[in-house]
Amino acid sequence: MSNSPEPQIANAVAALERGELVAMPTETVYGLAADASNPEAVRKIFALKGRPADHPLIVHLSSASQIDDWAADIPQAARSLADAFWPGPLTLVLKRAASADTIVTGGQDTIGLRVPRHPIAHALLQAFGGGVAAPSANRFGHISPTRAAHVREEFPTGIAVILDGGDSDVGLESTIVDLSGERSRLLRPGAITHAQLEAVIGPVQVAVRDDEGPRASGRLASHYAPHTPTYLVPRERLSADAAVLALGDLPAGISGIALPRDAAAYAQALYASLRALDQMRRARIQIEMPPDTPDWLAIHDRLRRAAARDGDAEA
Repeated sequence: MSNSPEPQIANAVAALERGELVAMPTETVYGLAADASNPEAVRKIFALKGRPADHPLIVHLSSASQIDDWAADIPQAARSLADAFWPGPLTLVLKRAASADTIVTGGQDTIGLRVPRHPIAHALLQAFGGGVAAPSANRFGHISPTRAAHVREEFPTGIAVILDGGDSDVGLESTIVDLSGERSRLLRPGAITHAQLEAVIGPVQVAVRDDEGPRASGRLASHYAPHTPTYLVPRERLSADAAVLALGDLPAGISGIALPRDAAAYAQALYASLRALDQMRRARIQIEMPPDTPDWLAIHDRLRRAAARDGDAEA
């Protein structure tokens, strides 16, 4: 990519207008983008990712002023959260506007909307003018990409333009809040915390089961997963024969990666680290269990799904 992003932005806009796919950086992870108003273009996302057709996509907008183009019966709570956290890593699930195609919503009458804060994503969305459907730019169920190089590894072909915006700042997918019913519900934890949400709109119910509320991105039991069987274990059970993701430092005799004890810094580096451990080609990956505190909630969610393996248990 040149020092100036404008030519690449123009190329990406032209590709979207032709119904092609574009990879764009966001502050959370890289997204695989298509014109959300073009059903044939959106179908290319599902085909390239191997994503089930009933798994809804998030529509990315350039500003909160576009929310009425995609959603209906918008509650004040949604506008308050948009005012507080957009642009940013928050997805609002709302009732779908009649004009929003159900291929984007996975056949549901709800739709997920977000305004990302990454400057390149914002420039692309502003230049394009419409909504862009953009799940993470990886094979369905695999580790989300936080670098342009990860996207190229996943998809050597099939993407017209890959916009390189450097490493994702947040590193975990957006917080998802369902505002389509009588109660506000946290469907997927992320960088915007439960406490932050409640500070703006009052009580927010936390979905305990993955089938609570509308279907939403990233809520399957197994997701964000390396190809190598992955296990969450306490520090004393880290093994020399595994590729290890440790907290703070690597114990003596252990090979792998140590991530910071700060939750935000850990999250930012998590997916790139899991990809690196996958490439070590060990029989298993072991992840040291992180602290069980509110600031680690989103990380626990991603690690639990990354380690879900059809009932496998660590010996």
